[in-house]
Amino acid sequence: MDIKKYTPLKQAALILALLLCFASCSGNHDYSPKPRGYFRIEFPKKEYQEYTGGCPLTFLYPKYANIEPDKNPDAKPCWLNMQFKQFNGTLHLSYEDINSKKQFDELVEDAHKLSFKHTIKATSIDQGVIAYPDRKIYGIYYTIEGNAASSAQFYLTDSTKHYLRGALYFNNEPRLDSIQPVLTFVKQDITLMIKSLRWR
Repeated sequence: MDIKKYTPLKQAALILALLLCFASCSGNHDYSPKPRGYFRIEFPKKEYQEYTGGCPLTFLYPKYANIEPDKNPDAKPCWLNMQFKQFNGTLHLSYEDINSKKQFDELVEDAHKLSFKHTIKATSIDQGVIAYPDRKIYGIYYTIEGNAASSAQFYLTDSTKHYLRGALYFNNEPRLDSIQPVLTFVKQDITLMIKSLRWR
């Protein structure tokens, strides 16, 4: 039977390795996971152009957005999608001619219902009154907080002939902490669009 003999150098190395192993396991180490990181977002310069399509309204919209007709089979002629392709978002715009008081009441009620259907995921829904009497533009702006699918909706009307509804959606899982900078950026564009809108 062979008995392995350890030289003093090998014994010292073994003892040192064991001591380092025990030292690394002892002590009170507080571990906290790093917060989730997100990609850096490069925002384009704020530049605007006028929408003058075949619909009875004009407004300013950003040069980094594209306006396309809504391709849904049920879409009406002046239903438009303002695409923010860089941010993977869309502002859906639905224009309607008002033909009766009953239709007007139904459109306003629909805007309210469609905004408040996000109550399940929203932490709050605030309503702000829009009023530009000199241009005959009145409406409500719905700010939807939390991880709801839509974060901003509005309707604008002159109460007699014109009605426009807008709803902002991002084409990814709603996670407010990741889209907040983009949301703030795009909401500035929506505010300018509303302020610049004119009926034709």
